[in-house]
This record gives sequence, structure tokens and C-alpha cells, in this order.
Amino acid sequence: MSALVEIRDLWIEGRSDETWSPIINGASLRLNKGEVLGLIGESGAGKSTLGLAAMGFTRDGVRISKGSVMFDGIDLINASAAKKRDLLGKRIAYVAQSAAASFNPAHKLIDQHTEGPVQHGVMSRAESVQDGIELYRRLRLPNPEEIGFRYPHQVSGGQLQRAMTAMAMSCRPDLIIFDEPTTALDVTTQIEVLASIRDIVEQFDTAAIYITHDLAVVAQMADRIKVLLKGDEVEEADTRTMLAQPKEDYTKTLWAVRAFERPQKPAVHTGATPVVSVQNVSAAYGKIQVLHDVSFDIHEGRTVAVVGESGSGKSTTARCITGLLPPTSGVIEFDGQPLPANYKSRNKDQLRQAQMIYQMADTALNPRTTIGDIIGRPVQFYMGLTGKQRRRRVEELLDEIELPAAQYYDRLPSELSGGQKQRIGIARALAAEPKFIICDEVTSALDQLVAEGILKLLARLQDDLKLSYMFITHDLATVKAIADEVVVMKEGKVVEQGPKHDMFVPPHHPYTDLLLSSVPEMDPDWLTNLLNERGVDNIGDAAVDKMS
Repeated sequence: MSALVEIRDLWIEGRSDETWSPIINGASLRLNKGEVLGLIGESGAGKSTLGLAAMGFTRDGVRISKGSVMFDGIDLINASAAKKRDLLGKRIAYVAQSAAASFNPAHKLIDQHTEGPVQHGVMSRAESVQDGIELYRRLRLPNPEEIGFRYPHQVSGGQLQRAMTAMAMSCRPDLIIFDEPTTALDVTTQIEVLASIRDIVEQFDTAAIYITHDLAVVAQMADRIKVLLKGDEVEEADTRTMLAQPKEDYTKTLWAVRAFERPQKPAVHTGATPVVSVQNVSAAYGKIQVLHDVSFDIHEGRTVAVVGESGSGKSTTARCITGLLPPTSGVIEFDGQPLPANYKSRNKDQLRQAQMIYQMADTALNPRTTIGDIIGRPVQFYMGLTGKQRRRRVEELLDEIELPAAQYYDRLPSELSGGQKQRIGIARALAAEPKFIICDEVTSALDQLVAEGILKLLARLQDDLKLSYMFITHDLATVKAIADEVVVMKEGKVVEQGPKHDMFVPPHHPYTDLLLSSVPEMDPDWLTNLLNERGVDNIGDAAVDKMS
């Protein structure tokens, strides 16, 4: 049987300063209809580059120097621009990692969803709207009849990622490239999306390339797994064989990653003043109440992980602490003193003491500003340093985050890997010399090897500088690695909180149990067994029938 996708001896190069350097070194793959191939490897392995090449596409500054890419008998490398336009979006679709950076902020979700089917003549605008609603329902988006008529900024990151998955499926393509599609999702939402993706791939006999750094996720999704390292093929095998008997040392290293875990710290002394105290805080967006009587403390040198699914109120609580969203009731104290509710009323020292590290370093760093200036701006604003003193301090901060100043000071963010960009975000936060840092999903977009390095860096900085962290995350492996205390939130309320060692030992609040049971395991049958335990065979069967 001829393959739907066949890549042979593919060499891809990237240009830097007029010099071409290899990115992919003679990779090959075959993919049949209805088959899912998982691509894994650390940051810079070439996963996304190879996935895009399967569409006959390369990014700016990248070229295919040798090899062939065939899709259903069509030579994608030599196909005309018109032929590629006819295929892309209709028969070949792509789901990007960062939905926030991929949607047009000026247009409603449903308008962007219907564009492809209408332009390719697959269905009318009215039919596409109704089909979009059914796909939203299948992907478990809230209020599927209404959510498409919102703008991208009016939905959560996880909801936006699901909307992008629905958009990719709108023309019922033969091939979908999934580039880290569940990175931004909490564990309970991830299960629903993974099950939905798997169902649709099976129902419509769609081939898929699933790019991910999450080994437990790829175990649920892929029929076969290919491992890449710095553009080289390491090994490939069916999923069960790869998980049970990896041949290469590098693959075994990937399997063993995330062993890092900080020991539980002793209990805080009774009567100790917290660095940050959130006391009975409620908050609203307009007339909609989103936080309800939230309380917890964060002490010096300790990490409080705030966990919960998308929309639980984690980031909203952070916005209240930073003064970006004044609470409707309650108070936030810093070192025992009440903070003004609105950041505009806080003095420079109050602003300096609380900093943030953001989830998506790609969108958090100004792409036109050098690393030296990105870090130097808060150094100058908060510390008043200019000229040689400012540069010296920036160089010290680059050393702190283990990026040599001589190599990185004059670079732009586009010249850095994802993990390096996140380190710059950490240095920018440290530039203000704060006591307290909010880490908002800082490892969710990183492969597991790089994420482990970031967690170790944050732990070292905490010990050296006596920093306090509020760690917003949906990754319970990260919680186990770095947290001292855990706060579990649901629908804007704290449902359970306590020391880390207590939170992972039963009995739990039912919602905490749900979160813990939703963490994927390195077992290809885990998702199927979990859905069966919860009484779910195929999520959205009715929706599939309507879409067929």
C-alpha cells in the first residue's frame, strides 16, 4: 500500500549571517492514512521543522537542500504555489503550539474558523458556522453555540487551543500536523482534547504527525514514535516497543527525565509574617464574579503551587496580587502591610518587590529589542543604574541564569531557543531585585529536559536569594518537583490547601482526586482505561454522527 506521506533522505538547512547550517540531516518517514506518528526530542531537535516539511513548508531563512516530500503522490517540494494553496488548509492542516500568537486578534473565532471551508469550497458560510459549533461541542468548549462569537482575548489559553484544533479539522483534512497541541491545557482538559483528537483521527481515517515533548502524552496518541536529536534520527519503533525497550542511550535518557524533586521543607514557624498574604479576596470581570473568598499565605524562601483547571481562577488571583485587577473585597498584604488594590496607587518599591515570569516567552519578550536592553530596562527603572553600571548588572544577571553575557547580550529573542528565552524572562524579573515572583506556567511550553533545567535554576535562585514563589501550573509533576505548599482552586474558590507531602497522599477533596487521576502515565492503554473507568467510550459520538 502506498503511503499518504513519504519523506526520503530529507536535508534542511537554516541561514545565519549568510552561512547555511544543517537542521535536519537526512530524515525519512512514511505515514499511512489513519496512522499517527509521534515526533519527540528536546528543544532544537528539529521536530517542528520536520513536521512543517511534511506540508512542503519551511520557515523564513530555512531551505530544503536535498530529498523528497511526497503527499498522496504529489511532490510537495516542486509543487506550484497554486497547488500548495489548494492543499494547505483543505487536505493538509496544522495546529500550532501557541494559539495566542496564531489567531488574528481583530476577528471573532467563528469568522476565522469558517474562512478555510468557505474559501476551499468545502461548505457554505452557514454550514461552516453550524459545523464549527459541533466541533466546539466535540472538543468540550463551554457554550459551544456562543463561544465562537468571541474574540481570541475573550477566552482562556486552553479554550483558544481547542478552537484552533477545531479550525484545523474544519475541512476534514487527510493529514494534520499537531505541534504541541495540549501544551497550554490543564490535565482534565487535556484528557478531553486528547480523546477528541484520537476519536476524530480514527473516525475520519486521518493521518497525523504528533509533535510533543510530553512522553506520556505521545504514548496515548501515537502508533509509532520517532526520536530526533539535533536534526538526526535516533531511532523509530512502534509505541509499545519504544516505551518498553528503547535501544539508544539518548532515548533512555528522555524516558528517565524529570527525576528532580526538592525535599519537603519544615513547617513555617507559628506567627511568622508571610511575604504575601491573600485574605478573603473576591474579584469580578464586570458583573461576572470570578474569585470567591480566596485566602492563602506565601512565606519567605518558599514556593506555593496554585493548581486547577483552565478558568479556575489561578491567573486571576495573580492579577489581584499584582494590582492589575483590584479585588471587589478582601485584602492583599506584603510583609504584613496592606497593598493598594490598584497597581497605579503603589509606589515604585511596592511594584519592584512583586515580579512575574510569563508562560509564553515568545510573546513576553519584545522581538525588536536586544537581550541587554530587555534586562537593562528594569535595571535602570528600579535600580537607577545607567551606562557601564547598568551593563555590568545585566551581565551579572545573565551569569545568574547561566547564559554567558559575551554570547547573549547583543542577541535578539529570535536567536534564542525556547528555554533560553524563558531564562531571559527570569533574568528580567530578577533585575528588579524582588522578594516575590509569580511564575505563570513557566515550564509548560518547554521540553522535559529544558523544563528540568529551568526548575533547577529557579530552585537555586530561591535558595541563594531567599525568593518566594507563587507557581501557577497545571503540571502536577512540576508541583511535585518544586512546591512546598499546594493550593487547589476550582471555579474561583480554594477547595484544598496544605503541605506538598499531604496533598499527594489520600484522602483528598474529590476535585483534587480528579486532578491527580488525570495525569498521563507512560502506558499506551492509560487513556483508554481512564475513559472506561469514567464511563466514557468515545467523547462526542453524537457530534461525530452529525459531522459525518
